[in-house]
Amino acid sequence: MAERGRAKMGGLRRRYMMTTFLVMLLVVVLAVTAYSVSMAGSIYQNMREGLYTKAKTATDFFANYITRTYAEYYDSAYLYIAGFDDRNKLELQFINTSGRIELSSHSMTAGNMPGTGDITDAIATKKISPWEGHSESTGEHLMSVSAPIIFSNGQVVGIMRYVTSLKAADALVRTNILIAVALGAALMLLVAVISMVFLSSVVEPVREITAAAKQISSGSYGIQIGNKYRDEMGDMVKAINEMSLKISQSEKAQTEFISSVSHELRTPLTAITGWGETLIYDDTLDEETKRGIGIILKEARRLTKMVEELLEFTRMQDGRFTLNARPMDVAAELEDSIFAYRELLKQDDMRIEYEPCEEDLPLINGDPARLRQVFYNLFDNAAKYAREGKRISVSTRTDGLNVFIRIRDYGPGIPEDELERVKLKFYKGASKERGSGIGLAVCDEIIKYHGGDLTLSNAEGGGTLVTIRIPIEPTFTGGD
Repeated sequence: MAERGRAKMGGLRRRYMMTTFLVMLLVVVLAVTAYSVSMAGSIYQNMREGLYTKAKTATDFFANYITRTYAEYYDSAYLYIAGFDDRNKLELQFINTSGRIELSSHSMTAGNMPGTGDITDAIATKKISPWEGHSESTGEHLMSVSAPIIFSNGQVVGIMRYVTSLKAADALVRTNILIAVALGAALMLLVAVISMVFLSSVVEPVREITAAAKQISSGSYGIQIGNKYRDEMGDMVKAINEMSLKISQSEKAQTEFISSVSHELRTPLTAITGWGETLIYDDTLDEETKRGIGIILKEARRLTKMVEELLEFTRMQDGRFTLNARPMDVAAELEDSIFAYRELLKQDDMRIEYEPCEEDLPLINGDPARLRQVFYNLFDNAAKYAREGKRISVSTRTDGLNVFIRIRDYGPGIPEDELERVKLKFYKGASKERGSGIGLAVCDEIIKYHGGDLTLSNAEGGGTLVTIRIPIEPTFTGGD
């Protein structure tokens, strides 16, 4: 149960972390992407605008003051390139209307035909046109702006083109993106740490409260959880503590009531049984009267058995239950119980099949009377709830550390949803058989006092299988 509780808490932490992490990851990715796109766009746009401004200023100068003839234009272009001061940052090209570079601040490119869209657009539209892409020869990332040089008659005489490498801009963009990613990762780590701290402040109290609630549900009524919380968690702990206390008080009152009523019933039942046994042998009574007295005796004995079970259970509840433990031959006690009960089963046309262990069972430390009580109770249950099966199978075995006793009937079995509850006190389930509903609870407690356990399951092929495990070593938990 504890492992299942830890798994559930781990699941809660995992679900919370996954939900929070995924949401934050999505937000951070979107933020980093938006920042990267905006930042890169801003850097490239600023460079583009700078080139545009340079190109417009220069072409306006050429158009208004220099270009009168093509020869004058060429001479002016030559002188302009010779005095170009930004050649370390930019390449200035003068391109003819055929798209060929006539003059360049980088002489190696003269005579080439770039063939980029900004050149053809500038010639066709007579407007400044930008371009961004990669050089076909070097693969370098470039940006260019082409501005048409127009004579007064409206004729395009050439193109002034500024070209710059985007290597530094790309490096700046990458650096900014890496910084943004690093900040995003740091934010994610911070969120994870904060979430873990928050979850610990929630999950640990929930785990503690869950463990306490499981103890209460298993019968540890009255336990109290330390309330160190001043929020809704504190209110829940307070409510559980009050519930535990009230259940404990109710359980104590119930136990006292059962004990009192059982003691009160014991005396008249003893008298009824005694007088019934006396009267049934009175030869002056007719057979019909004797038959009625027999019914009275049978019901009185059944009630007496129920009263004894109730008293036994109350002694277990208030700590007065004891074991007279000693080394004992559990196989002999089981065989004696089978022999005694076999005659009772014959009246209901049922039989007990016994399969002893192939090797001698070792002695165990136990209370023979209490274990015999368990055997009788289990035989009685098997006979009561599985009459149509007509038989009960009993077998024993050992693994060297424990003795195992298996009792199986061939009835309808126990509904799966009732298997975990049939050992609870006063639980009767869907069965219509009469009884107090505490016989199995008493048997379970007796076996626990011996340090073992009693389990119920549905046998393969039908019927109920009860398995008793008793350790060979003296690990019993009760007794004088």
